[in-house]
Amino acid sequence: QVQLAESGGGLVQAGGSLRLSCAASGRTFSSHAMGWFRQAPGKEREFVATITRSGSSTYYADSVKGRFTISRDNGKNTVDLQMTSLKPEDTAVYYCAAKYRQGSGEIFYDLARNYDYWGQGTPVTVSS
Repeated sequence: QVQLAESGGGLVQAGGSLRLSCAASGRTFSSHAMGWFRQAPGKEREFVATITRSGSSTYYADSVKGRFTISRDNGKNTVDLQMTSLKPEDTAVYYCAAKYRQGSGEIFYDLARNYDYWGQGTPVTVSS
């Protein structure tokens, strides 16, 4: 069982930056691929970024590539999302998610249904 808690959301002007953090409970954090998703009002939850168990590889949605950076610290059980050059269309509730994976090899998980655990979300509002 993994519990996730996001923090760092808030109000920022377009062009600004925010850093979201997700703290995970449990001893098996390093056995989970981690992802960030977001959901804007009236829209479906969409993939933002994912990082492999070791943190060696990352994958991003085209809409955030070059602006957002996902990272993790397995010693601290945290995964962060550094967001720069924010746009009004980045406004959404951002969710952290964890996907348990056994065995060798890594896969990028970019579908919400692949993930086992979710946080409660943290809101991000980008004003124009």
